[in-house]
Amino acid sequence: MVTSVDGILNINKPWGKTSFSIVSLVKRLSGEKRVGHAGTLDPAATGVLPVCLGQGTRVVEFLVDAPKAYRAEIELGVATDSYDATGTVVSRGDPSGVSREKLLSALESFRGLIEQTPPMYSAVKHGGKPLYELARSGIEVARKSRKRWVYRLELIDWQPPVATIEVECGKGTYIRSLADDLGQLLGCGASLKSLSRLKCGLFTIEDAVTVPQLEEGFRHGYWQRLLYPIDIVLSQWGAVVGDDAAEEDIKNGRPPAIEGTDNLPPSVQGNRCRVYTRDGSFL
Repeated sequence: MVTSVDGILNINKPWGKTSFSIVSLVKRLSGEKRVGHAGTLDPAATGVLPVCLGQGTRVVEFLVDAPKAYRAEIELGVATDSYDATGTVVSRGDPSGVSREKLLSALESFRGLIEQTPPMYSAVKHGGKPLYELARSGIEVARKSRKRWVYRLELIDWQPPVATIEVECGKGTYIRSLADDLGQLLGCGASLKSLSRLKCGLFTIEDAVTVPQLEEGFRHGYWQRLLYPIDIVLSQWGAVVGDDAAEEDIKNGRPPAIEGTDNLPPSVQGNRCRVYTRDGSFL
């Protein structure tokens, strides 16, 4: 059994599974204790879930902060307490008056820098408790709106009353909230019918492995070929080569002193950078 493995798996999370259950599966199959995912997907959502192993857990924060892309089905005329199809219906409206043109006009309001209120059924903390715990107890509290970036929002298909959209957005954007807000703007209510994450940073759905494919890789001993190198997440940073002292510093959690910093390329000076050993190993 492998006891220490470093890298990142790009897993296509199936419907009905929690992100934590995928992490637990990877821990059990790999034997690696340090495993974490980069950005929670709801059980009812599918798609790209980067899972970091070993030293790969050092870059989780950068994947969490990375832009994401989603494909979502939004059903007009039905609003729920969770803003998606898993919740209890709280209102119904008539979406028959929503034309394609009216829908496109409404979607325009959600491009760029927007304000969102997180759903009660979310992991956002209130008084030290996740909101979903309060919601399950029948408690609803006021939530502060937050500014979020939506870089791209396109209508892919319109089969009334269901609109299929693709969204590219920044950290912390709730597609469920977008669906609920869209329904309010149109005056008929709406909720998220389905959601798939298409992209997380450089990781895409086209390159993601399914859970059965991953399990087969473990059974036949080739699963490590499915791992991505850690530094792929930091490919936009400049790179420098460290000496033995820098290598020792990094391995012991200290900021490295890189010789010749005055002569570093402009892309590195004053910025974060990747550090490699002389033989090309990423530190």
